Amino acid sequence: MEKFFAFEGVGTKKEFQEGMLSILEPLKAYYSEGRARLTLGRTMAHYDIDATFMEAFSRPLWGLVPYWAGGGRDSGFEEIYRRGLSAGTDAANPEYWGECKDFDQRFVEMAAISYGLMFAPKVLWEPLSDREKDNLCGYLNKINAHPLPVCNWILFAVLVNIALKSVGREYNAAVLQEYLKGLETFYLGEGWYQDGDSGQKDYYISFAIHFYCLIYARVMEAEEPERAALYKARACEFAKQFIYWFDEDGDAVPFGRSLTYRFSQVSFFSACLIAGIEPFPIPVMKGLIARHLRSWMQRPIFDRNGILTIGYGYPNLTMAERYNAPGSPYWAMKTFGFLMLPDDHPFWTAEEAPLPKGKADCPMKYADMYVRRYARHVTAFTPGVYSPYGHGHIVEKYGKFAYDSKFGVSIAKSCYELHENVPDSMLAFVINGYVYVRRICEKSEITESGVYSKWVPFAGISVETTLTPTESGHIREHRIISEIDCEAYDCGFAVNRGDFVPVGFYAEENEKGSCAGNDTSLCRVSGEEIAGKERKVAVGHIIFADPNTNLLYTKTAIPSVQYQIHKGEQLLRTVVEADIF
Repeated sequence: MEKFFAFEGVGTKKEFQEGMLSILEPLKAYYSEGRARLTLGRTMAHYDIDATFMEAFSRPLWGLVPYWAGGGRDSGFEEIYRRGLSAGTDAANPEYWGECKDFDQRFVEMAAISYGLMFAPKVLWEPLSDREKDNLCGYLNKINAHPLPVCNWILFAVLVNIALKSVGREYNAAVLQEYLKGLETFYLGEGWYQDGDSGQKDYYISFAIHFYCLIYARVMEAEEPERAALYKARACEFAKQFIYWFDEDGDAVPFGRSLTYRFSQVSFFSACLIAGIEPFPIPVMKGLIARHLRSWMQRPIFDRNGILTIGYGYPNLTMAERYNAPGSPYWAMKTFGFLMLPDDHPFWTAEEAPLPKGKADCPMKYADMYVRRYARHVTAFTPGVYSPYGHGHIVEKYGKFAYDSKFGVSIAKSCYELHENVPDSMLAFVINGYVYVRRICEKSEITESGVYSKWVPFAGISVETTLTPTESGHIREHRIISEIDCEAYDCGFAVNRGDFVPVGFYAEENEKGSCAGNDTSLCRVSGEEIAGKERKVAVGHIIFADPNTNLLYTKTAIPSVQYQIHKGEQLLRTVVEADIF
């Protein structure tokens, strides 16, 4: 990995610039002759191949644009992107990106190009000929002629229109105002939006909605000071809770979809710096950004040629959404927005500071989440309120009891065997050879002490679960009313059992529970039936997960306790303890 990436000791502007370029430099060998197409792999997303080429071309701009805006220069990339913008938007050119249709992926990628027009016009706009400028603006304007999904996508059109306005070209003021008004229907409170009609709250609130709102505030503040102030105030309020998604090492809670965007998790704080707001002191934000980047650069997230892979802690197609193409992971470059800060900005001379001290617990009612800080790791407890709707693995990415910055989360390969279903942080019912977990939540509440949810894993079984964080982990109480007899496994976190490097893995199971650990982490699970037909202690069971199912570690084991579920009502109590050494 040292062959490509220079992130040890980053802190000065030059070091951060060099680190960013070290991520993008390997791409230069894969641009097409006309520079509008970037081929990084042979896997496919659901959209057409021309949109795939445009995506791979556009997303590196999230890093290059602030680099150029902050005074950086790289003649190779400057030539690539000027030629590529010309070819990709010229319908007569063989590398044309293609015509747009309703809900088109191309609209997503227009956001990065618009970012460039606003912040690096001397590189991406002024050198273009009049004809090239006309083609580019005509192509971007296509977003105003088609409907968009009712979610963060509406802000792509906002960025396009203010970018066109910034270079003095025709834009659609009516569409701009329509979407700005629509954004207000997403707002919930305490700085939280929901991601449109999906109702989801995840990283899209930070690296999409707030990110774009803060870009709007930066660009349009003189013209719309009230709206800019509103977006900034909401971001500051959001930051107070969002910072709980990160632990002291800079690692983030792996929750929700699009986790293959990896270090974009911290890009919200870069957007704060761009907009000139300080929800936390600059040394705190610098420390979090730097630690986050260093942590990611220590993981095997690049292939042997230095290309970012689809996956999370390592290359992994199992966890991918249907919209993840080979160029998709470069959304992560959004984190480098801070590179546009001027040379005399205090960020560059600030000493990195740790996270601010505060309460260990943070209930987030508008985020449908309760987060607790532990020593060296953070756990988010959730009620599983989001219904599956087609992106893939929504149950695992939103519906587990707990998500942890150091233990990660696992993605199922099937619903037939426990080791394939990998139900870490879930209560899994085994019925007629199938595994059933919490899929759709009927009722939920975030309280001052934890999380409550009511759910139905299988027809004839109703479960009410209360999660209560403790100093060493958390307690789960399940009230189960069942019309059938079956088995259920209450599972803890998935523990790394090593791959290329031995980790000192060990595991044990007994009549009281089970435990799995290694040189750096441990998870212990114990349980008992405290009310029911046959009250007894649960039996410990270790699930040796199929390889490549956990997002952080290629091989894991999941400690669990096995319960016998009887017809009637039962009350089960499971204790999960976790530690990072």
